Parts: sequence; structure tokens; C-alpha cells
Amino acid sequence: MKVENVFWLVVIGISLSFTVTAQPPQVPHKMQFAGITLTIRDDARREIQKDVDALTLSPKHFTIKAERAKTYFPIIEKIFEEEHVPVDFKYLVLQESALIPDAVSPSNAVGFWQFKDFTAIEMGLRVDKQIDERMNIASASRGAAKYIKKNNFYFNNWVYALQAYQMGAGAVLKSVKDSESGASHMEITSNTYWYVKKFLAHKVAFEDAVSGPGQLQISTYITSTKKSLADIATENSLDEASLRTYNKWVKSDIIPDDRAYVVLIPKPGDGGEIKLHVYTASTGVVKPSTAGTPINRINASQAVKINGLVTIIALEGETSTQLAARAGIELSDFLLWNDISISDQVKKGQPYFVRKKRARASEAYHKVMPGEDLWMISQQHGVQLKKLRRYNRLEGNTVTPGETLWLTAKRPKDARNIEPVGELVEVEHDETFNWTANPQSESVIVEKKVEETVAQVEKPVEIPVAAPVLQDTLKIGKPEEVISKNNAELIQKDSVFSITVKKTQHIVQAGETLYSIAKQNEVGVMDLVNWNGLNLQEGIKPGQVLKLVDSQVVTADTKDPEVVQQPKEIIHEVKSTETLYSVARKYGVTIKELMDWNGKKDFSVSVGDKLRIIRK
Repeated sequence: MKVENVFWLVVIGISLSFTVTAQPPQVPHKMQFAGITLTIRDDARREIQKDVDALTLSPKHFTIKAERAKTYFPIIEKIFEEEHVPVDFKYLVLQESALIPDAVSPSNAVGFWQFKDFTAIEMGLRVDKQIDERMNIASASRGAAKYIKKNNFYFNNWVYALQAYQMGAGAVLKSVKDSESGASHMEITSNTYWYVKKFLAHKVAFEDAVSGPGQLQISTYITSTKKSLADIATENSLDEASLRTYNKWVKSDIIPDDRAYVVLIPKPGDGGEIKLHVYTASTGVVKPSTAGTPINRINASQAVKINGLVTIIALEGETSTQLAARAGIELSDFLLWNDISISDQVKKGQPYFVRKKRARASEAYHKVMPGEDLWMISQQHGVQLKKLRRYNRLEGNTVTPGETLWLTAKRPKDARNIEPVGELVEVEHDETFNWTANPQSESVIVEKKVEETVAQVEKPVEIPVAAPVLQDTLKIGKPEEVISKNNAELIQKDSVFSITVKKTQHIVQAGETLYSIAKQNEVGVMDLVNWNGLNLQEGIKPGQVLKLVDSQVVTADTKDPEVVQQPKEIIHEVKSTETLYSVARKYGVTIKELMDWNGKKDFSVSVGDKLRIIRK
């Protein structure tokens, strides 16, 4: 079951009056329910108190539910009064669904009051592909009132009507010898049905917390004509996304005209602002806050793409609740996707994600700048915070300026203070990404090395190696080409040629690390990992033979004495830990070229993806 927190309902602070007393509400010896005086025996009191303690254990989650209740209870109370059902039954909706409209149980019961489809239809609700009134608080609450009244018809006892809500009237009739018809006093013992005791726990836990108006109020809009939610949003000057949040029962966007339907209209403060109230932990006093901006859609000036994902820029005075509302997403998702809690202060100008961050960045490394922490780096690169901790073997969010963080794979155990091979990414807040930059900044043979070893074209080409490597003669190809054959590379620059021979294998010696081997042989650490199918957690062992080239790229027939040019087009299969950046670096092409060749719109790649690469 996917549990979503309804946005706009969570306060900035997470403390309610019960946190001021530093203990949860206590279960009394006697309490009132639906006009019946209940005497709670000690054994039952202990059981109910455990449930009360569990319900109030997390101030954050308790506050979320309490705010939902204060928003929806006025509608439920009005309907119950019209249907002549005790308003105490309103606490049952918290027990059934926590007031989440699209909650689904393992038995496929749906909505606020957790009706199965056949029961909902029997109670007069419409359930089909267009409309599911089980997710409409007004329609479902009226259906629940009818169902509770139907059960009470058999018992004339609201406690047993409550029990029948869960197990059915027939089952209660079989299990209860004396239904105590019309009883005004009853005992609650350890033998009382668990569902009843669970309900009493919800009543005790929330009764004081839900008094007073909610921070967001809802009005009803009744329509019996065919119209869309977009039309209703326009009529009421509402953001369409927020209207849909409170009307998930409309599944096809169009409200039909077969009867009157109740549409829920969220009521923001004056001027289109949401007026939040802050509960102070010290006094419990409610202080109004007018900070915020009108709810609207994300526009180009307030959105930035990071790691291929859309973000929304926080404005002056905005809260996470308001940001989620402006983005048109659930608050719970917004908090989860940005690795923050409701109590975290939103930072002006900071980008916040409106989709889940990725598991890997588009760059391999990041050099920590002064003032940065792991969360900031997570937001800069669009990488999940838990992934960054795992990649860098960290417990918290603290990092050291100058430290190099790994963004796409787990750092080897012995590489904590060692600079990796390859470019380090330092994100400047006022700069944009250079799409045309070639990630292969370190050539196999740098210009200086070429100038030191070149020979004039007229002179014979010599291969300065101790042992023979090539058994045939290399023939010079076209100008300005790099032609590879086995382990030799021929480079022409300004009509000057040189040949450098590279090792293709390396035998690991005691004390060597992947980093030292990579640096010695002028290859990337992640290249070694990919070419040899290594597991970074297992490391390497003395005597192990490592490939120093990608065997998939060597396609020349070694028996052909002629120089064979690389194919103009290759298909590269993405391996574990590889990113678009590392693939581009491997083949000496730009990220933009890779994206253009493969029709990609962001930096994301998955294991097994086939990438088209055109050799230059």
C-alpha cells in the first residue's frame, strides 16, 4: 500500500500540545463513547495504553494525522449528524485509513473508510473506471454512516455496531451471547474484541489534538453537470494539481452528469496564499505565518534541470509545504525525494527535486568546497543521499573541504585519501554545464611526450621497446588519424609521427592498489574495474592479472600485416558502475555526442543499455 501524506496539511513545527506535557495522553478508567459510559478494566487499560503510546510515538507522523483530521472532520461530523450517527465514530476513519484517500488494504478495501467494491455499491457509492467514490470524503462518509446504522439495527448497541464494521454483523451475532441492547453502561476488558480496543486508543490519542480549526480548510462544490476538474479549477481560481490531490475519486478527469457529486475545494488564505500556523514546543501557542507565494505551476524561471531531473527553486520565505504545493506533488514525496524532514528549513535559491533523485551522478567525482556538506552535494548532482554515503563509506553528512567524493561507484577501502584518476568535478553555482567539453582530458600520449620522441617523416620509424611486440611492419595511414593495432598506437601531428607501445596486461604486486596501477599505466580506475569485471569491495590480490585495455574495442585481425582501421561505429553495452561520463571518456568523445547519437535527453544510463558510438 502506498501511503501518501496530503500536502498543505503538515505544520512547520512538529510539536502539538501533547509534546509539551512530554508524555502521551493516558487512558482513563471511564470514558464516553456514543452515549455509552465505558468502564475500562486495568488489563484492557494497559493494552489500550500501548496502542496510544505507539500512535503518539512520532510527533511528526502524529501531527500529520491530526492536521488531516482537523481538515476533514467538519465534513464527517456534518454528515454523521444528518444521518443520526454518533460523531464519535469519526475517529474510526483514522483507524481505517489515516485519512488517506487512496489507501488500499491487502484485502483490496479502498479509500477513506476502506470499503470493498461490492459493499460500497450496496451503500450507494459509484465504483467504476471513471469514478470511485470510496476516495471522496463526503460520499464515503455518508456510505460509512449508512453501514454503521445498518449494523446497529441488529444490536441497538453502538459498541457492537463498531465491532461489526470490521467483522460483519453476522459474525458478531454468532460471537456475542448478550448484545446488551440499549445499554448505557459497558465494561471493556482484555476479552473485548481487539478492533474495539484499537478504536478507543485512537479516540484517546487524538481527541484533544484535533480540537480547533485545521490549518487548511475544505469547502464543498456540488455539481450535477458534466465538467472536468480543469474547468472547476478555472472557475474557482485554483491550481489544477492541488484540486486533483483532494479529488482522486475522479479517475478519468471528467465528472459525469448522472447525479450530483461533491467536489472538494481547498481553501487557501486571502490573496491566494496558504496561511500556515506554527506550534511552538515551549508554549503550544499557535502563531500565524503569512510567508509564502501564490500556488502556481512551475515556470521556466523557477525550474532547473540537474542530472536530467527537473528541480524547483525555493523562493524567499517558502516552506517545504508550499514548495510541494507549487510543484503539484505530495508533501511526503517532496520530503523523501529531497532527503529532508518537515522540520528542515528551506533555503532560498536552493534547487529542490520534484522527482526521485538518481542512484548515480553524470560525473564520476566531486571535490568538496568549503561550506559544503553531503546533502548539498547530493542536491548539486541529483544523487540520493544514501547512495553518496554508501559510495564514500560515510555515516553522516559531514565532509572535509578538499576531499574527493565518488559519485557513481563505491570508493575502494584504501582510497579514502587518494586522488582518483580522471577529472574532478567542482560545481560552481553560477556556471552552467559545458555540453561540448571532451571528458578525455588526459591523452594517451600528451603533446609534450610526442615532441620529445618524434622523428621526421623522412626518417625510418623506430619502435623503442626492449622486446619485439609487433611481428609485421606498420604502414602509415591517412593524415590526422589515430590507428590502433594490438598494443601499438600511431599518432600524426603536424606531419610528425611517433609510435608508443602500451602494455596490455599487468600482474598485481604486493602492496599495489587499483589507483597506483591505473596511474602507472595511464588508465582510469573505473576502466580497470570495467575491463576486468572487478568487485570494488573485494579488491585485488598479488599475482592477479589485470587487463590494461578494453578487449571489446580491439577488433583488428592480428594476422593481417596491413594496418586495420577501427570500425566507424561501435555498440557499447553499459556495465555496472558505468555512467555516460565514463563511457564518453573511454572512447574519447563528448557527452553531447553520445546523447545525440543515441537520442538521449538526460544523462541516465542503465546496466545493459546499448550505446551507439561513432569513431572519429
